[in-house]
Amino acid sequence: MGSQWGYDKAYMRAKLEGYRSRAAYKLMEIQKKSGIIRDDDNIVDLGAAPGSWLQVERTLTRGRVIGIDLNPIATLDGVETIVGDINDPEVLAELQSMVDVVNVVVCDASPKLSGHKSYDQARIIELNEQALLFSCRILKQGGNFAVKSFQGTDFPDFYQDVKQHFHSVRTMNTKSSRKGSTELYVIAKNFYG
Repeated sequence: MGSQWGYDKAYMRAKLEGYRSRAAYKLMEIQKKSGIIRDDDNIVDLGAAPGSWLQVERTLTRGRVIGIDLNPIATLDGVETIVGDINDPEVLAELQSMVDVVNVVVCDASPKLSGHKSYDQARIIELNEQALLFSCRILKQGGNFAVKSFQGTDFPDFYQDVKQHFHSVRTMNTKSSRKGSTELYVIAKNFYG
């Protein structure tokens, strides 16, 4: 477990409390404010490594929790994982063979940042669009979606895309995000199907 931003309070707290990264607190805050996960939901977590969101999700539902990432995810009790790219039809087929109904899709994935804001923002929006497309393929009607993004020139168009598929869409910032970060989360509820 590590933090590219150093050993700040959130990192140290996560390490002390047994979470794989500080990101665990972001999902806790999203859940507290938005209630996107119900206690019987099946959840698919995109870009799930190292697994801190999976750790939190396992405590929020009795349903299935499935993480997908390009990299292997260390084993967690009660969590299933798929190693692969969400753009690969075989990954979609494997997921569909594992679970009939998906109630919630979350994505906290981020590209490795280059330090060039416009380039980094374009890359995260591309990831966001891939996550949205994947979600639209697997979510049940009425399902929920949450995805990390960055504020910037491309963000409004992505936000409008999400609004075409969900009844309720809003953004939120989390207290656990690094100070000065343009990071925000899109919280979309009640998928039209």
